[in-house]
Amino acid sequence: MDIQLIRNATIIIEYAGKKFLIDPMLAEKGTYPPFPNSPRQDQNNPLIDLPTSIDKIISNIDAVIVTHLHLDHWDEAAKRALPKNIKLFTQNEEDAIEIRNAGFENVEVLHEDTVFEGIQLIKTKGEHGRGEILKHAGLVCGIVLKHPKEKTLYVAGDTVWYDAVQEVMDSQKPEIVVVNAGDNQFLQGGSLVMGKDDVCEVVKAVPEAKIIAVHMEAVNHWTLSREELRYFINEKGISSNVLVPCDGESYTF
Repeated sequence: MDIQLIRNATIIIEYAGKKFLIDPMLAEKGTYPPFPNSPRQDQNNPLIDLPTSIDKIISNIDAVIVTHLHLDHWDEAAKRALPKNIKLFTQNEEDAIEIRNAGFENVEVLHEDTVFEGIQLIKTKGEHGRGEILKHAGLVCGIVLKHPKEKTLYVAGDTVWYDAVQEVMDSQKPEIVVVNAGDNQFLQGGSLVMGKDDVCEVVKAVPEAKIIAVHMEAVNHWTLSREELRYFINEKGISSNVLVPCDGESYTF
């Protein structure tokens, strides 16, 4: 497989001969206002440019997976750019209805037994924060990809570390794990996605796996930088387990 970080949570996965685009946020730098009640209110989103053209990003995509409908995972630029007949997977019927209302014609809700072109797509649970903030954060999902000729891949999505993530590690035994690790926060309510301690828990759960940390430094409410995460994993002696890509960087497994 090949995994390329585009920007934020937007990644391209080439897996068992098929090409997946995950959580496309494709707007130009500074298109949207900052998320309110959070750091960097003087900076519009996204904070950085795409590393390549939209045409290259969406070229030859076989399917799109949208884990939830927050702007930094599914934006107006993606809705405009993607062909309306492209295969598109979403977490539930509510999200599917909204995406169909945007003109997309081939939308399917993920289940634990979804199969696409011989690739098993297993929807996983996530919690977009802890405690009171969950009432406002909304539902999210992750996805496990499995195929006899590939390593098992777990894209955790916008979740913190909690027991359901541990259960995925135990049951699916992923060899590659993509985590959203920017420790994004509002001014109240705590972490919305994984921070450095959560990444450490992932490594403990699957010590033989490679962990790829994304969703970093791209939207205004990030609180964990790549530099700080790299320093942390070096201090903890887990730098061989955790990859912290720059935008546009890719890995082959």
